[in-house]
Amino acid sequence: MSDTHWWFFDLAVAIAVTGVLTFGILAGGHGLVRIAVTIPLVLFLPGYALVSALFPDEPNDDYRTFDEEKTGLGSPVLVSGGLEAIERTVLSVVLSVAIVPAITLFATVTPGGVTLEPVLSGLAVVTVVLALLAIGARYRCPADRRFTPSLSSVTPFFTRGRPSPYERSGYRPYNVAIGLGLVLLLASGGFALANPPQHDGFTELSVGSQNVTGDTETMYDSTYTAGEQQELQATITNQEHDERTYTTVVLLQRVSDDGTDVTVRESTEVDRRTATVPDGVAHRQSLEITPTMRGNDLRLTLLLYDGEPPAEPTVDNAYRVVRLPIEVE
Repeated sequence: MSDTHWWFFDLAVAIAVTGVLTFGILAGGHGLVRIAVTIPLVLFLPGYALVSALFPDEPNDDYRTFDEEKTGLGSPVLVSGGLEAIERTVLSVVLSVAIVPAITLFATVTPGGVTLEPVLSGLAVVTVVLALLAIGARYRCPADRRFTPSLSSVTPFFTRGRPSPYERSGYRPYNVAIGLGLVLLLASGGFALANPPQHDGFTELSVGSQNVTGDTETMYDSTYTAGEQQELQATITNQEHDERTYTTVVLLQRVSDDGTDVTVRESTEVDRRTATVPDGVAHRQSLEITPTMRGNDLRLTLLLYDGEPPAEPTVDNAYRVVRLPIEVE
């Protein structure tokens, strides 16, 4: 693989792996498999493509000496145009950690928001584009200076055959430190992917609105006829992080308003429905309303309970409440 004809091999592999991992994640992988395929895409590949674009040449072991009479420096200084494997590895991780938040921040202004699809798609596109730029940068380098992947260049550890400024003190302590750093990096990255931050669970209760025009007075059908059944569409959105069973109780109430307080003078239950809603699902529920009172001082009160409601459902013991003023003819 050290032949100069293979100078683009690592970048071609990076592009292919990025595509395969992206497809695998979007296809719905879960658990340890999803974590395993996400770690390289988040912690290494974008940074490696950027490092390859910035440093397309191989390390140069030439030395430059200084004039002692003019500078007082007699020791030769190593001039390296490219990067060693350990430098490429460290920079790849550091730049990946910088690229991923930048893409996530950009995703906040997209219609999809900060969700898996836009973030992962943006990360894949940036990685592929940077890899293509890196291929072009290497192509413009002289053939004898072009970085070409080899077995020795893919390892981040120091070896006997690799010159190192730490050779005098031995390379084993540094290899141990590098190994521990990689283990901690993978462990922290895996933990972050397996335990993403989550908001506190909540449930939304709403009613379906009718077509809104300039003449619309209410967002729902507020006119009923006594004794006639009419449907009211409610939506329960479960964001509790697990499946929940909800019970909706509909009360028809006659109220009086003195300008300060609203007093319930009469109340009767007109419908009750139970639904099991998976996490992240918006469940539409049809409620059947048959008014038994008449007047324009009425309201429908929707009480939502997480589980079974108490013997006497009230506004005070409900999980979610929606009040809908209505008129019954």
